[in-house]
Amino acid sequence: MGNSEYVKHVGDHNFSTLVLNSGKPSLVDFWAPWCGPCRAIGPILEDVAARYDGKVNVVKVNVDDNPATASQYGVRSIPTLLVIHGGKVQETQIGLVSKQQLSSMIERHVT
Repeated sequence: MGNSEYVKHVGDHNFSTLVLNSGKPSLVDFWAPWCGPCRAIGPILEDVAARYDGKVNVVKVNVDDNPATASQYGVRSIPTLLVIHGGKVQETQIGLVSKQQLSSMIERHVT
């Protein structure tokens, strides 16, 4: 998976700066490279991130490389998608979702 201009990879070291302290809602995808559904959701995330560019941060957290953040949010299965705004989890979705479901999830939190 290449780098995207819209989806950022964050980890234990910069999660609070880029997600918790952001003025915008963040869609956080907890994933791992070995997870098939996680890879399947990648292109959907890219599309949604491009569509909501400037309104929502879309970030990915590799649970293998960043166990502290995954543990902090009680991530037990992946993919787990969280909408975080104002430092708090506003919504959680576990498992593969469609582009429509993901867009609806974001729409509920974008002002």
